[in-house]
Amino acid sequence: MTRTEDDAALRQFVEARRTALLRSAFLLCGDRDEADDLVQTTLVKVVLGGRRHVRLDNIEAYARKTLINTFIASRRRFWRREHAYGALPEVPEQVSDHDTGVVVRAALGRLNAKQRAVVVLRYWEDLSVAETARLLGMRENTVKSHTSRGLAVLRAEVREEFA
Repeated sequence: MTRTEDDAALRQFVEARRTALLRSAFLLCGDRDEADDLVQTTLVKVVLGGRRHVRLDNIEAYARKTLINTFIASRRRFWRREHAYGALPEVPEQVSDHDTGVVVRAALGRLNAKQRAVVVLRYWEDLSVAETARLLGMRENTVKSHTSRGLAVLRAEVREEFA
């Protein structure tokens, strides 16, 4: 393929898969703006990686792995751990809307980054344990462990919300 054909293939991939990557990113981080930033960063890395390497064999897998690695790396940064608030509320905010999607997304936000990545890849992206392990660079038993612990937290959160 020529450079022009490679650029056209990358452009076509970005146009076709941006929305799907945005959905996965939203499930990972739980914030629409942060998800958009995550996808933008991922796509820049994919495009630069595509240009740096003559040809990426599986651009879909490369993009997915880049998205997950970028998300996990963002959770390690110090500035992500602190949140500034103008004034603290007197009482915790109660969730009045029992929409299942809202509850599940809130519960996903309580998982650590690796558990959330595993749960999203296994149940949203519908990847197998082996594919998830390969993508995240973990052993299969580690993926199973993160899945089990993550689902236990999700079940407890959802059960508590709808009890």
